[in-house]
Amino acid sequence: MSDFDSNPFADPEAARPFGDPSVQQATKGGAKQGGLEDFNPFAEGNQTRTGGTAGVPPPQPAQTQPAIMQPSDNPPPYTPSAAQKIDTSGFEKRQEELDRKASELQRKEQELKNIQQGERPNNFPPLPKWFPVGPCFYQDFSVDIPLEFQRTVKFVYYIWIFYAIVLFLNVLGSLAYFVVDGNGGVTFGMAILWFILFTPCSFLCWFRPLYKAFRSDSSFNFFVFFFIFFFQFCVCVVQSLGISGFTVGWINGLGVIGNHTGAGAVMLFIAAFFTLNAVFTFILLVKVHRIYRSTGASFAKAQHEFSQGVMKNEAVQSAAANAAAGAAKGVANQYGSANRY
Repeated sequence: MSDFDSNPFADPEAARPFGDPSVQQATKGGAKQGGLEDFNPFAEGNQTRTGGTAGVPPPQPAQTQPAIMQPSDNPPPYTPSAAQKIDTSGFEKRQEELDRKASELQRKEQELKNIQQGERPNNFPPLPKWFPVGPCFYQDFSVDIPLEFQRTVKFVYYIWIFYAIVLFLNVLGSLAYFVVDGNGGVTFGMAILWFILFTPCSFLCWFRPLYKAFRSDSSFNFFVFFFIFFFQFCVCVVQSLGISGFTVGWINGLGVIGNHTGAGAVMLFIAAFFTLNAVFTFILLVKVHRIYRSTGASFAKAQHEFSQGVMKNEAVQSAAANAAAGAAKGVANQYGSANRY
């Protein structure tokens, strides 16, 4: 190659790589320590078979720290906290309430279906199935009574229950009066009669007319209720007074308490119940009358309902037909007898 092809700026020593002093020194030291074929890279400390590399200490193993630190103290014992205790009583009560509401709703739906189909089984009084006498009336405030009048009708129903309880207590008070005083025998007998007679009659004569009056907006039933309930108020006033031979009350109780404190106290207690019942009766009488007047009802409407109800009653119609037939037969017999003579 000519001199024109060479690089004038190149290092003249670069073409000779073994001319570098460091390379020459390494090759000389290797000759003294042994060749590369004597080097064992897997020997301990990377030492050669002839004694290892001179002047190079063997590598020390690295001091490694364990990945998981050991706790110095034992953990505290496990104790369940209050937040971990789950109380299921609230859920059980809520589930029972939901089941009760579901059953009540199902019962209401069945009753509505029965009403639409014309079937309304009697449910009052709520007697057991084994009882020989079954319920006589159908009564359901939420189905029959409008929502704005349900509270009033229920309150009248509670007054009837309270009156029946007072009549029963009157029997006990009359018995106590008869025990301490022989003149109380008549009062005791009358108390039994009032309890047996007034308990069902009060339900039939003034509560049921009020129930039917609000159920069908019947003026006739309202008038029946007003008349009999006013009589009921008068009876309660007389019973609270305690006239001798009628009921125990204020008069008999005050006459007995001086000689027999226990019996007199019982009689006065019952007299207070009769008085309270009379007050509630008067308040309800006024309240129902106001409701009745606010509906625009009148006595003429009651007369019209009575006439329509009487004419549509099958029993009344059959009785009228029988009476008319009997009258016509009697007239015909008389006419035939007159023709004979």
